[in-house]
Amino acid sequence: MPPVDFNGLDTAVHGPVRLGVLTALQIDGALDFTTLKKRLDVADGAMAMHLRKLEESRYVACRKTFVGRRPKTTYRITSTGRKALAKYLEMMQQVIHEVEQSQTPQTRSSEKGKK
Repeated sequence: MPPVDFNGLDTAVHGPVRLGVLTALQIDGALDFTTLKKRLDVADGAMAMHLRKLEESRYVACRKTFVGRRPKTTYRITSTGRKALAKYLEMMQQVIHEVEQSQTPQTRSSEKGKK
């Protein structure tokens, strides 16, 4: 198997907050700003910055509405975002596979003895 190209990782997906946003939107569908912020335990400003980066990459789309007099911004993952997330997860699975394959039976048994 060819080595993993870490330089090829999509940095728009790779960060924990952005990965969390894309994963939440993929699993749960459209979510509003407050729900995402609370779920990922991120401050307003940081969340806004990460969402803006994902929008610029066209990985998420937002819709702004009003509920009564209060603004509500809802985000959804785009088809481009789904493809980017799938590619990222595929690369991470390759990393996991490579690490698991690099462990010799002797390494595995010595690690079990440490537990």
